[in-house]
Amino acid sequence: MNAVPVGSTDELAPGQRKLAFIDGRSIVLFNIDGQLHAIDNSCPHNGASLASGELDGHLLRCPAHGLRFDVKTGCMPGAPSMCLETFPVQVSEGRVLVDLRPSS
Repeated sequence: MNAVPVGSTDELAPGQRKLAFIDGRSIVLFNIDGQLHAIDNSCPHNGASLASGELDGHLLRCPAHGLRFDVKTGCMPGAPSMCLETFPVQVSEGRVLVDLRPSS
């Protein structure tokens, strides 16, 4: 895993999110019920930022056009061809690490 530190676990309590910039990329991290997920901060429909989107469980709504994405898989429910990139996340010694190689 080519992981890059993006912060500490203290910054991402359950229900919180964090925007991170890694090597020129904008990534959004979510803590959903204690599980960390990282997605590309760009809607595949038109590139809108997803960081401020409404989260309902693990479904994130794009604030621009209302498309919904599962932050676990990156895909739209019912439209598996419309996906955003997700990235592996790990925790080591209280630090949150993101691997920039897409997992989706």
